[in-house]
Amino acid sequence: MKKQELKQLYHCTFNLNYHLVIVTKYRRKCITSAMLARLKLICKDLTKKWECELLEFNGEADHLHLLLSLNPKVTPSIFVNNLKTVTSRLIRKEFSEQLQKVYWKKPIFWSRTYCLLTCGGAPLSVI
Repeated sequence: MKKQELKQLYHCTFNLNYHLVIVTKYRRKCITSAMLARLKLICKDLTKKWECELLEFNGEADHLHLLLSLNPKVTPSIFVNNLKTVTSRLIRKEFSEQLQKVYWKKPIFWSRTYCLLTCGGAPLSVI
């Protein structure tokens, strides 16, 4: 069995992996392959700014799955809120014509809810 890779800050050693699932408002199937590619880039940039890492990214027409490695300085709920806000704003701006058909003129994209699961000591291949 492969040993877990541990990361370090000045005063701690850690390996905090989270599985995040976010869904579109009303579970509408509005995410296209172009949106999915753009969402991946946005999420990768955001995690880098927060000094975290996007390990895996996947999605379908109505939801996203992200496997994240966060550092202990980051509060998961604040990070998720920021991620949803930024991705929603940019996607609504860049794909406004497509989303107006689905959400009319309301400034929404994601549902208010999300699912954030800790991955514990399970290897990433299992998750």
